[in-house]
Amino acid sequence: MRPGDVDDEGAYARAGGRLPGDPVPDPGLGDEPRPPSSPAAPPRRRTGYGRTFVHALPVLLIVIAILYDIFTPRYFTAGPLYTAAPLVAAPLYSRRGTALTGVAVVAAVIGLQLGKGVIHYVDSLTELITIATVAVLAVLVNGMVRRSSERLVSVREIAEAAQRAVLPQPAERIAGFEIAVCYEAAQADAFIGGDLYAVQDSARGVRLIVGDVRGKGMGAVAAVAVVIGAFREAAEQEATLEAVAQRLERALAREGTRRDGLDAFEGFTTAVLAELPHGDGTVRIVNRGHPPPLLLYADGTLGPLPARESALPLGMGELGVWPDRAEEVAFPGGATLLLYTDGLTEARDGKGEFYDPQTRLAGRVFRHPATLLDTLAEDVRRHSGGGMADDMALLAVRRPRRSDHDRCHEP
Repeated sequence: MRPGDVDDEGAYARAGGRLPGDPVPDPGLGDEPRPPSSPAAPPRRRTGYGRTFVHALPVLLIVIAILYDIFTPRYFTAGPLYTAAPLVAAPLYSRRGTALTGVAVVAAVIGLQLGKGVIHYVDSLTELITIATVAVLAVLVNGMVRRSSERLVSVREIAEAAQRAVLPQPAERIAGFEIAVCYEAAQADAFIGGDLYAVQDSARGVRLIVGDVRGKGMGAVAAVAVVIGAFREAAEQEATLEAVAQRLERALAREGTRRDGLDAFEGFTTAVLAELPHGDGTVRIVNRGHPPPLLLYADGTLGPLPARESALPLGMGELGVWPDRAEEVAFPGGATLLLYTDGLTEARDGKGEFYDPQTRLAGRVFRHPATLLDTLAEDVRRHSGGGMADDMALLAVRRPRRSDHDRCHEP
């Protein structure tokens, strides 16, 4: 048992969440609420101002065009501004709003031409017809945009349903353990890619997997479905974690025979499997070429759990025979096990420096795994400037202390 596993949490919290000699944590990462003056607030305000400006742009164009026509000689024209207003309104406004913008533009041009006495000129009449034609076309464009938006909403709903089917959200509490997951897609508006996670309770303990399938697109999603399906079945039936890994190996080998081209020979999945026996303060881990998990202790210290023996990723068993051996380490009360994919450690900042979760989490205390993942994901986004290079899957499991259990059952 490590120091601090049975220490009083209140005294530790009053000490600021750090022990003497611990590194000073990054002020942007922790389980405390983010103050209003946090660095993340300005980007959201800029986004809101920009959106307001864009929506007001058609009106601004009309106003500027009218002022230009009023304060310039009668042979000067603001025709380009008038034609731009309904076109800008088409993707932003409703059909009624776009039509009203077009009507306003045509009415403004007619009024100004009458005021200048040039409406009977050929050039003025041609300008009026051009602006009216563009206004009508803007209404038609608006209809096309609305139909495309409806299809996009439908596609997003299908993607969300696919994510829930392939990567269902585990319960927040399983067999006494507190569970949290997080999936961050690198591609905007994407919901699922080649990263995976799963949690399965069994007669031999709670079994977990986090993995990363080689490749992108629907082929990777199909491989994720294969791995998750095989894991859930094997976690229920196999007596050991090593046997679960072998079942996944065989499942991917069968999947490889059904693929064409390069994927038939080079498809593989890095994965780390963990087993939390019931009533036992340990965790067993099998690592198949995946980044090592992190174990965060209740005193704010942490450490990686690297594999003592290297092993090939799943799906590459034909290249060599390395028998899986589960490694067992202590998992005391109050500690949190963090499993992740390389999207976390490969996130770069503007200087090209990789994100280091050990450094960023050192000295921090999180009372719930969901808080850990929320703050970690936010810190990664801030580190990378919102432009992640790869998907990121996070899974955190906390073993509550006995004192936590007693407090939950206090009358």
